[in-house]
Amino acid sequence: MSRCCPAPIVAPVKPASALPWLVWTAGALLAWGVIYAALEPVSGWVVSTLPIEPGSDLEEAIAFFLYDTPKVLMLLTLVVFGMGVVRSYFSAERTRALLTGRHEGVGNVAAASLGIVTPFCSCSAVPLFIGFVSAGVPLGVTFSFLIAAPMVNEVALGLLFALVGWQVALTYLGFGLGVAILSGWVIGRLHLEGWLEPWVLKVRSQAVDLPVASVTLVERIRAGIDAIKDIVGKVWMWIIAGIALGAFIHGYVPVELIAAIMGRDAWWSVPAAVVIGIPMYSNAAGIIPVIQALLAKGAALGTVIAFMMSVIALSAPEMIILRKVLSMKLIAVFVGVVGLGILAVGTLFNILFVA
Repeated sequence: MSRCCPAPIVAPVKPASALPWLVWTAGALLAWGVIYAALEPVSGWVVSTLPIEPGSDLEEAIAFFLYDTPKVLMLLTLVVFGMGVVRSYFSAERTRALLTGRHEGVGNVAAASLGIVTPFCSCSAVPLFIGFVSAGVPLGVTFSFLIAAPMVNEVALGLLFALVGWQVALTYLGFGLGVAILSGWVIGRLHLEGWLEPWVLKVRSQAVDLPVASVTLVERIRAGIDAIKDIVGKVWMWIIAGIALGAFIHGYVPVELIAAIMGRDAWWSVPAAVVIGIPMYSNAAGIIPVIQALLAKGAALGTVIAFMMSVIALSAPEMIILRKVLSMKLIAVFVGVVGLGILAVGTLFNILFVA
């Protein structure tokens, strides 16, 4: 009769110490902050050393590219890391239960309100958008943030207040939030999640393998690092391409030509403002000189507001970056819904603020 051999004794695997990971993470975040703070002066110094005529269109374009490229990529990396860590606290089922269905309308309002305090241009807002989408936040809610962040923030409101008064600034705030909330809600009601790119759908569907309570701190940090490799690794080329287009537009599109075309009060002025504004790229501060030029040439206030909204909320570089995340059909729906909202706002402004 054979004897049964006792099962070999396997020593339990000792979990990795969290202290080195915490030190490494803290050091990386500190380095991130130092580098981010140095981007503007360093990029300005680099441009000043180049054999380029100061104040030329080429200098403007290169300065824009050298500053915005690392800025947007660094923002994306930080946001994706944070969202990767946050995801480790929630299973896919729990996230959907918390953020979908009856919470969606409240989520649209919250996301648009968050946009007010984030003074990003459209391309800088994309990293947060990608992080929200990949974490399973409802699509309509993420669009409310993407619209509001560049279009309705303290920079835009402060400049409008100084330029045309508090009544216009307050009206812009109300209409801008309305466009962001309503557009996001409409997109959410259309249930277009299937029009996200396949890799995004795969990321959204991945649940945490271990029970949430048993995930260690080291595993959470690793989840953030894995998210950076997975998401940033897929979109960085599109971001650079979008910013390159934005740099060209920033440096070479003549403000005088735009003012000459749009500096008239006609029935087609608001649609023309939206059509001309969408291919352009600027933030709220950068578009103010154009606003001043248009108003000085007698353009209706609603025309100017529609132009401003379309430039900072629906830019061509933004669409290029979003293409890696969204299908062309979903981008078309986004542009169509927001564009209609901007048309309505511009027309209402022309009715309410008649010269």
